[in-house]
Amino acid sequence: MEYHLEQVAAKCIQEINHKIRNLQKLNIIILGKSGVGKSTLINSVFRENLAATGIGRPVTQEIRSYTKPDFPLTIYDTPGFELSKEQQDKTKQEVLQLIRDGSSSNDINKAIHCIWYCINVGSNRTFDSFEEEWLREFTEENKITKVPIFIILTQGCPKKKALEMQKLVEAENFHVSKVIPVLAQDMELDEDYVIKSYGLDTLIELMTQVLPDDLQDTLQNIQKVSLDAKKKRAQAIVAASVAAAFGEGFAPVPFADAAMLVPTQVTMLASITAVFGMNVSKSLLTCFVSSTIGAGGATVLGRTIASNLLKLIPAVGTAIGGTISGATAGLLTTALGEAYIKILEMIYKGEMKQEELDSPEGQKKIKDIFLEMLKKKK
Repeated sequence: MEYHLEQVAAKCIQEINHKIRNLQKLNIIILGKSGVGKSTLINSVFRENLAATGIGRPVTQEIRSYTKPDFPLTIYDTPGFELSKEQQDKTKQEVLQLIRDGSSSNDINKAIHCIWYCINVGSNRTFDSFEEEWLREFTEENKITKVPIFIILTQGCPKKKALEMQKLVEAENFHVSKVIPVLAQDMELDEDYVIKSYGLDTLIELMTQVLPDDLQDTLQNIQKVSLDAKKKRAQAIVAASVAAAFGEGFAPVPFADAAMLVPTQVTMLASITAVFGMNVSKSLLTCFVSSTIGAGGATVLGRTIASNLLKLIPAVGTAIGGTISGATAGLLTTALGEAYIKILEMIYKGEMKQEELDSPEGQKKIKDIFLEMLKKKK
């Protein structure tokens, strides 16, 4: 079995596209009065500006859905929430019916997975009396379907007031997952003083705790506020890939069969890329593969992979009877995944551009990171 570096990179691109196309759709209902900052919140959390279009598809007379092609997120909005009690009762029933319909469909792409209820910290009162009653009734009825509800305190400035409001809302003992104060965007008070945004990474962290595993990759793909959350998910993918490929026993891998590890590694790299939500070029992948598993030359052979990588880490594993230990193979795959995460992190943070890797200096950087990860994992 053999793989050319260009072939490995092409397989990575193919698998990345497959992973992204097959991400499950995350569906969120967002509630609250007009002007509480719902659009700002949505566009600050996710890497596509769904609320910027201003055009949603009618679901009922009150609810509109916002989505974009090839982006696995739908936001259901309920405009005019502050209007008459009769209208609010109607909206509540429509929201609950939307939840029930999604649940009965037995289709994860149609189910409602989360509800955000937004309250403006800048308002003079925590709730109007009808709003408190509405929310209490709604959360009680939602106990049947158990859709996670987050009360989000928007425009949380000053932060002291936001934290005071958080305590007040928590004291109401609504059946919700969490009350979260946020400031979705930096607030410039004057040219010398800017209040930094906060709370959005906390929202993502808490959502990872309540969403099913099938939606974890989706959440990390679409969110743009927590690099730490992306890295944690990517590291979990690395661990799962190693466990699936080699099993708990870490059986020895014949030199001649070492190239069989490549499909596992390709799938792992594709899954990590999907989690980061980045457009990765074939050139970057070719550079990464050639600087790591393809360090020995343009063609990756089973025996060549094993022998070349063992040269990089002579103290790890011993070639006995034409085999490398399963533990060593697992170590190499883990280091490969961790190195790729590090590279994507640097690109994500603007510390490195993709095109910079397609140079002798860039390839040396990749190899150095890979060797650093090997040393850490020994």
